[in-house]
Amino acid sequence: MDARSAAITALVGVFADGRSLSACLPLVLKQVEDPRERALAQDLCYGVLRWWPRLEAVAAVLMRKPLKGRDTDLHCVILAALYQLIYTRIPSHAAVDEAVNLASGLGKPWARGLVNAVLRRFQREQEAVLEQVDRDQAAAHAHPRWLLDRIRAAWPDDWRRIAQGNNERPPMCLRVNRRRGGRDEYLRELAAAGMVAAGHPHGAEALVLEQPTDVERLPGFSSGRVSVQDAAAQLAAGLLAARPGERILDACAAPGGKTAHILELQPELEILIALDRDAARLQRVRDNLDRLDLAATLVCADAGAPAEWWDGRSFDRILLDAPCSGSGVIRRHPDIKRLRREADITVLATQQERLLEAAWGMLKAGGVLLYSTCSIIPEENDGQIARFLARHSDAVARRLDAPWGIGLYAGRQILPGEDGMDGFYYACLDKLPHA
Repeated sequence: MDARSAAITALVGVFADGRSLSACLPLVLKQVEDPRERALAQDLCYGVLRWWPRLEAVAAVLMRKPLKGRDTDLHCVILAALYQLIYTRIPSHAAVDEAVNLASGLGKPWARGLVNAVLRRFQREQEAVLEQVDRDQAAAHAHPRWLLDRIRAAWPDDWRRIAQGNNERPPMCLRVNRRRGGRDEYLRELAAAGMVAAGHPHGAEALVLEQPTDVERLPGFSSGRVSVQDAAAQLAAGLLAARPGERILDACAAPGGKTAHILELQPELEILIALDRDAARLQRVRDNLDRLDLAATLVCADAGAPAEWWDGRSFDRILLDAPCSGSGVIRRHPDIKRLRREADITVLATQQERLLEAAWGMLKAGGVLLYSTCSIIPEENDGQIARFLARHSDAVARRLDAPWGIGLYAGRQILPGEDGMDGFYYACLDKLPHA
């Protein structure tokens, strides 16, 4: 399978079936033999989804009437071609010709002529079309209108910077396994392998590659020397600050990056339970721990229903990395723009509240609960924690004084792109001892 055919197949899975790109793309890429073609297919998928709201607006201007739902494949062909014409250095004639060829293979006799006409018109009128489209802020910033409105309301001084950060390609950040050597040592190993990297200012184990690479090229990756994890996510283990002999719960553990980091920093725990309700995702936790030669107790269960799995022994510290909108990691998962709906926020906030209540009941007096999301929406973050504090007189939000993020009523918020990091929220709650 060639790159463009692979990309269209994956995009149809997202646009028509509502599946995530991370679920669709790997399966398709297995059918692409040439590494360069795989790279192009990936770029086309991520690019189309990253710029989808703007590309959609351009397509609407160029076509007399929208395509029907059964023509999603053709719609993806047009979006992919527009992405190439606007955002890549691929020669225009190649982008147009390949799109026309793809349309010819869809079994729709009229498709070839439509694609050719739409793309040729764009080439003739590109400047005017983009000027027209960009009069709409949602299209100009390539965000769904509801999401851009929420970002503007929450961050009136930062919304343009957030939108820009969401549209940028993310850096590849690594976490050096402290148990197998320090960051400076690994930087030298990278240099010896011809890779340029630099330490990140907010993580003692974090470093950022100048150019992303396949993980198998990283020195010692297969033997657990290093892991891939954004610097913002790496803050969790340090904030949790597990101590020797403690009982720790990672309540929503998959895919296991934070679980592993906790164990790397504190190998002398009584127990760390890594819990997730999704068996397939929990297997990823096991795979990551095995590669790093780490051990935890893995439990497949709902963190919000302790009666189904908990033995009644309280935890000293709990990490609740709650399910959320993912609005802080759009640059890594641009399909969020297409798949997420505004109504999801209320549903997610309700789920977060349920998980918080359950976790609090499993935390011992004097214990610590670290709440985190990869969201920038207040309803999921400091708003959620404010409501929790109002319900619990035995809960106190610890002030987080840090050189990263924005201090809020409770916790700190990292906005996408700050020091190259993903958007993350952290709040540290202390449970008061019994009177």
